[in-house]
Amino acid sequence: MNILIIDDDGSVRRTLRITLESMGHRVTEAANSAQALELLGHRPFDLAFLDLRLAREQGLDVLPELLRLAPGLHVVIVTAYATIETAVEAMRRGAFDYLPKPFTPDGLRVALDRSEKVRRLTARVDELEDQVRSVVPEVDLETQEPAQQQALELAFKAAASEATILICGESGTGKGVLARAVHARSPRAAGPFVTVHSPSLSRELLESELFGHVRGAFTGAVRDTFGKVAAADGGTLFLDEIGDLPPTVQPRLLRLLQEKRYERVGETRTRAGDVRVVAATNRDLAAEVAAGRFREDLLYRINVIEVTLPPLRQRPRDVLPLADHLLAFFARSTGKGLTGFTDEARAAFGCYPWPGNLRELRNAVERGVILAGGPLVGLADLPVQVGAPTTSGVEVGARVTIDQLEAEHIRRVLAVTPTVEEAAGVLGIDPSTLYRKRKRYGL
Repeated sequence: MNILIIDDDGSVRRTLRITLESMGHRVTEAANSAQALELLGHRPFDLAFLDLRLAREQGLDVLPELLRLAPGLHVVIVTAYATIETAVEAMRRGAFDYLPKPFTPDGLRVALDRSEKVRRLTARVDELEDQVRSVVPEVDLETQEPAQQQALELAFKAAASEATILICGESGTGKGVLARAVHARSPRAAGPFVTVHSPSLSRELLESELFGHVRGAFTGAVRDTFGKVAAADGGTLFLDEIGDLPPTVQPRLLRLLQEKRYERVGETRTRAGDVRVVAATNRDLAAEVAAGRFREDLLYRINVIEVTLPPLRQRPRDVLPLADHLLAFFARSTGKGLTGFTDEARAAFGCYPWPGNLRELRNAVERGVILAGGPLVGLADLPVQVGAPTTSGVEVGARVTIDQLEAEHIRRVLAVTPTVEEAAGVLGIDPSTLYRKRKRYGL
């Protein structure tokens, strides 16, 4: 490692340097904070040993400046005046470790080994995140649709607060994607983002998954577990499909939201839960309350900020840009030199109602990229239902109303025109009339 020694005692610097160099590290010395900051401004260092007392300076006062200039630097505080209080304060200000004088070679090795281990783990996490990004499309939150724009603006405005957010929308509309985007824009962005998917677990397992359990709490509980609330400490807890939360678990979640307190299953000790909750549902929770399946007081607690994501069929101008974005991703990941879609495929994208929303669009584009034999993804490469969209039943001459025909025609024109103004021109009406018709038909 590249190591910087910051100590006003020349003999200490020399002894420490000889010891570290004998271990194979590259060492640079600084007698005061000015020299240290000058060196950090021009050279990268992995670790610094910082004396707690530097002549007329305090090492703890210098520490924040070092970390500001080199955010990834591991700083080990060394001192002959070791106390619990100074150790705690050093860690609070960002020190990596704390080493009392006189230190031994073995003590130094422990600190160095810890630093190397953390660096390897950090590099591994970065590598895994790169791998995830290579197999999962980047989130595209760009939109041309006013309803989607309003939803995103509301969510991102609320992200800066600690308020609980409820994201509503059909399955596949991107509720989980938006929850992650809210976390990334929140003061808790550096903390964990932990997901709990309610429908996938039984009542007993869900309660344990959320709050943890102690050994022997139930059959199969062979060891203590801490649960997702503890895992999300300092970050965001995302409760996916909260409408499926069993009634017996709802009071415990309500307490967590109200008091930031909970107990593990089978334990009487009360624990603090420092989490920000974001919930999502594809259900009408008011109707669930009326039916007695969801607590009214819990609904009020989670519904501080409600964000509703429109389905893809109500975002016709977003379909083709999203498809192009997904095609570029899957073309890169498969190594195919694809340049786009044929005109027939693009027209099919615009006409299809996308009942599976963004999830169905992603799958359709991925299939098209895999099957495409030329530079363009064609109609034959797409799923059959996309290539021949007849599910709406809205056709000229069918047993449908004039309003149904008009709504379908407007939807299809919007899908193949880049702007509302151009769509209005094709339809032979002015943009304000088109706006009123879109609002009337929910387009």
